Amino acid sequence: MSAPIAVLNAGSSSIKFAVFGADLQLMLKGQVEQIGVSPKLHVADGAGRSVAEREWPVAGFDHAAATAAIVGAAREQLGQARLGAVGHRVAHGGSAFSAPVRVSPAVIEKLTELIPLAPLHQPHNLAPMRAIAEAAPEIVQVACFDTAFHRSQPPVAQMFGLPRRFYEEGVRRYGFHGLSYEYVSTRFQELDPASAGGRVIVAHLGNGASLCALKGGRSVATTMAFTALDGLLMGTRCGALDPGVILYLMDARGMDARAVETLLYKKSGLLGVSGISADMRQLRASSDPAAAEAIALFVYRVAREIGSMAEISAACRWLGLELDAAANKAGEGRISTAGSQVAAWVVPTNEELMIARHTRAAMVLAPA
Repeated sequence: MSAPIAVLNAGSSSIKFAVFGADLQLMLKGQVEQIGVSPKLHVADGAGRSVAEREWPVAGFDHAAATAAIVGAAREQLGQARLGAVGHRVAHGGSAFSAPVRVSPAVIEKLTELIPLAPLHQPHNLAPMRAIAEAAPEIVQVACFDTAFHRSQPPVAQMFGLPRRFYEEGVRRYGFHGLSYEYVSTRFQELDPASAGGRVIVAHLGNGASLCALKGGRSVATTMAFTALDGLLMGTRCGALDPGVILYLMDARGMDARAVETLLYKKSGLLGVSGISADMRQLRASSDPAAAEAIALFVYRVAREIGSMAEISAACRWLGLELDAAANKAGEGRISTAGSQVAAWVVPTNEELMIARHTRAAMVLAPA
C-alpha cells in the first residue's frame, strides 16, 4: 500500500494543504492562514469535520514555521501512517520544467531564478520546499507546475513579436493555472466525452483569472503569458495592458520598476477600477457606480476573450449560448439549456487532487 501524500499550496499569507490516502481519497484538508498577522491552523478530516485548531503569536512565525506546523499536524492525525511524499504547487516552471519533478537543491536553485517572472507566488511556493528539506530531508518532495500544461502549445502560440533571441532566452508565453485546467480537462472528459474531445474554452475565474482554449483536452492557447499579469482583468492585477502605458508611467510619472510592479500586481484590477474591493461579491452588493463599472469591465474583458460563465453568459448569446437559470443556481454541472447551440458547464476544480496524482506518478513511494 502506498503511503499518504500531502499537497501544499503556499501563498503570500497562507498555506493550504491536503492529505490523500493510497487510493487518493481525501483524508485531511486545511490551511494555516494570516501568516505574519495572526497565524491560525485549521485541519478537517475527509468529511469536513474539524479535527484540529491552533493559533500562534505573530513574532517569528513565517512560512517555514507554518510548514512545520502542517507536517506536525498531519503526522499527528495520521498516527502510524508515514507521509510518503509532499507535492507542491509551483507557479512557474519556465522552459526547463514541462512535467512534475522530484525536488533537489539544484531544482530549487533553478526555480529561484524564475522569481522575477512570478514575484507574488514563486518565493512562497519555494519556502515550504526549503523548510521540509532542512527539517525532514527523508520526506520526498515533488514540484508540480502551473505552466507545464501549456507546454503542448505550438511555438507560434508561445512567441512574442520580439527579436528571436529573446524567445531563445526564455521570453515567451508560458501561461498559468495549468493544474486547474488539467483537472477540469480530465473531469470534463468524464462528464461530456463528445464535447471534451473537440474545442473547449475553460474559464478559471477568481482573484487570479485566465482562459484556456483546449483542443482534444490539450492546451492550444491561454490568456496569461510571460507572467501572471496578462490577459483578463483580475482582483488586483491589471490584465492585458498596452506596453506604452508602462513607459509612460516610468517617463512621465517617474515610477521605477518596483513601483510599477506594485501598481500592476497589487493595486489594479477590480480593486483599482472600483476603488472599493477586489472581491466580486462585495462589488455586486455595492450600489456605488464604480463597482458596477468594474464588473462591467471584467465582463467585457472576458467576453472579448470568448469566455462563458454565469456572469458573462449574456454577453455570449451571439455564440448561441442559452443559460438555464435553475441549473446555474445549482453551481455545478451543465448550466446551458438543452437547445443551446453551445454547451456551458460549471466544473469545480481540484488542484490538490491533480497535484497528488502527479506526485504519485512522479515517483515510486516506499511502503508505509
